Amino acid sequence: MTTLALIGAGPGLGLATARCFGAAGHCVALISRSPQHQDNLAAELARHNVQARGFTADVLDPASLTEALHTAADTLGPIEILQYSPVPRGDFMKRVLNTSADDLDDPLAFSVKGPITAVNTVLPGMRALGRGTLLFVNGGSAVRPHPDRAGTSIAFAAESAYAQMLHDALAPENIHAAQLIIPGAIRYDVEHSSPDALAQRLHDIHTERTGFRHYAEPLPD
Repeated sequence: MTTLALIGAGPGLGLATARCFGAAGHCVALISRSPQHQDNLAAELARHNVQARGFTADVLDPASLTEALHTAADTLGPIEILQYSPVPRGDFMKRVLNTSADDLDDPLAFSVKGPITAVNTVLPGMRALGRGTLLFVNGGSAVRPHPDRAGTSIAFAAESAYAQMLHDALAPENIHAAQLIIPGAIRYDVEHSSPDALAQRLHDIHTERTGFRHYAEPLPD
């Protein structure tokens, strides 16, 4: 049995994705900053017969993220799927004319150093398996920068560039890197943007392995 490592595990998309991949036979490593939230999610997943366990890490702390991923693989089994989908902090979203160079330190650490740390940690295990999937989840500012959300616009664009390079470089090794763009808010009452619909989309990307960039719904005009 292989493992989905879910970085940014929360009660919305994270829980839905864990249920979806768990139902397909994967163990789930719930990686976040809050042990209490991890315990709550693991208990909910156990009611759906999904084997899940929490591992505490902060994506702004590379050492903690590396340790969590190694411990998850040792505890649950080799990591076949990595999903990087933590929610950015509100202070990343300053207006562009109010954004200083120092304001970009944390957004870039969050969206570039975090993914690079995670990928470099799980890649040897995927190579040993002979397969793997790297899933990057971003908002619409990754492809259409917004002047009121400068930090995430800049950092998400950098993450997108990194992920697309991975897609090209790792395809010959049967490791599929892909990005899902969610243009608006995740809403339970919207057909294509509910947590369950997005989770199924992520699972489809994993199994179908076609293309790099996918959209939950069209970008608004």
